[in-house]
Amino acid sequence: MYPKDLTYTMPPEWAPHSRTLISWPIQDSMVYPENYAEVCDGYAELIRAIAEFEPVSVVVNPDDLARVKALFPDEVITCLPIPHNDAWLRDNGPTFVLDDKGAIAGVNWKFNAWGGKYAPWDLDDQVAPAILEHYGIRRFDAPLVMEGGSFHVDGEGTLLTTEECLLNPNRNPGLSREEIEEQLRLHLGITQVIWLKQGLAGDETDGHVDNAACFAAPGRVILQVCEDPSDENYAITQENLRILEQATDAAGRSLSIVKLQQPPYAEYEGQRLTLSYLNFYFVNGGIILPVFGGAAEETDRLAAEALQKEFPDRRIRTVNGMGVIREGGNVHCTTQQMPAAR
Repeated sequence: MYPKDLTYTMPPEWAPHSRTLISWPIQDSMVYPENYAEVCDGYAELIRAIAEFEPVSVVVNPDDLARVKALFPDEVITCLPIPHNDAWLRDNGPTFVLDDKGAIAGVNWKFNAWGGKYAPWDLDDQVAPAILEHYGIRRFDAPLVMEGGSFHVDGEGTLLTTEECLLNPNRNPGLSREEIEEQLRLHLGITQVIWLKQGLAGDETDGHVDNAACFAAPGRVILQVCEDPSDENYAITQENLRILEQATDAAGRSLSIVKLQQPPYAEYEGQRLTLSYLNFYFVNGGIILPVFGGAAEETDRLAAEALQKEFPDRRIRTVNGMGVIREGGNVHCTTQQMPAAR
């Protein structure tokens, strides 16, 4: 439990990191296991890209340890032998927080595989405690089913999320909106929650916000938008835009909004792929941006240009967003930042 006499807050993703954590994929848990080699190539590309900016720790099933270690001889990439069922560490890993003296701790949320969609998930629910034990980091067990991809913070008291995910009865059916907000305040040190209605169409996470919108800075939000009224995402993103235009943050500021055009529609075996540039990831001195190629070449270019304009002091490092998307997520979904202790 979280001691009420202590105050911890979650730093924003753009604050300095000590490392990035990521899990290696598991073929048996994949929706399309025949794509395992391709997905592993995508993860390897992503890990090497992040390692250009900061150390990376890869959570690996013990049986895969020797093979994966051989892929990454670089000293800034290390492997942690921790059993897990699936590879989306943003969602089942710890959320790191700092106290007012800069000491680090980790929040261990309950994990139920996105509302019980993918069994088994017993090993995944133990990944966060194992990581925190490995690094000797203090652990707070939160009485809340929660995934890291379902929220963003601005580092100044504001949290961004969706009703579709956090109020979904497959997560915390016994808790009201107010009770969920109270747990978020307690464990993340936030004071204001901005609730979007939905995430993007086709997102099997039930609307994770990390595909739809994120903070660029306190008082500033990046939103992926759709301009085609025939696309499901048109109504979704227009509604989210209206909510953000009317919202204020924890400091009482109205939000300035940067709009990124969504990539063109794409599907795989009849299922829509949730392609999102908002699934980028801040690293020290850079941004890892998924791009999709083909019909998306123009929106890829526009997204990279917009982010470079927004973050002129960061290097925009693109990676093949199609490398892992067929398994349901992308760059941000796979990663979890460990903030640098102050």
